Amino acid sequence: MLYTRATSSEDLQKILDLQRVNLPASISEETQKTEGYVTVHHDFALLKRMNDACPHIIAKDGDTMAGYTLCMHPMFGDEIEVLKAMFQKIYQIIQDPSKAQGITTDNFIVMGQVCVDKNYRRQGIFRKLYETMLQEVQPQFQYIITEVDINNVRSLEAHYGIGFKLLSRYSSDGRIWDLISLSE
Repeated sequence: MLYTRATSSEDLQKILDLQRVNLPASISEETQKTEGYVTVHHDFALLKRMNDACPHIIAKDGDTMAGYTLCMHPMFGDEIEVLKAMFQKIYQIIQDPSKAQGITTDNFIVMGQVCVDKNYRRQGIFRKLYETMLQEVQPQFQYIITEVDINNVRSLEAHYGIGFKLLSRYSSDGRIWDLISLSE
């Protein structure tokens, strides 16, 4: 398995292809409960702009996209409607040092989405994607922040299982989210 940064249009298209088959509309409710799902559907142009700012982390098995974590620089905080509340919450937390856990306005990056192909799950790829992301974004960013819908139990378990810490639980757009962070 090769863990690297997305460098080509082909890499980005493969991310979008894997994303599409893991959206709630593409999988059963049972699969959503047992395997998880992704929430946001990106378009190629936005995914490329995000990648140009901070290249995404991918796991490749030959020509197969086994998984990815999307790097979302805070400059994209207003680009995706469902994520605007998350960025607002992050900046609200940063204003209170007792809650910020060392996070400042310039030392975090958002992990915009993680996905592992169903044929590659439970092989440690999820963990290795995050380990690679932490290594690749440092020293510029010391924290990775993301949010998980509390109904996405599989994803929550996986994130907490590799060391993510709860920053806040909040409600937005009729959903309840755990805002979580990871650092070395």
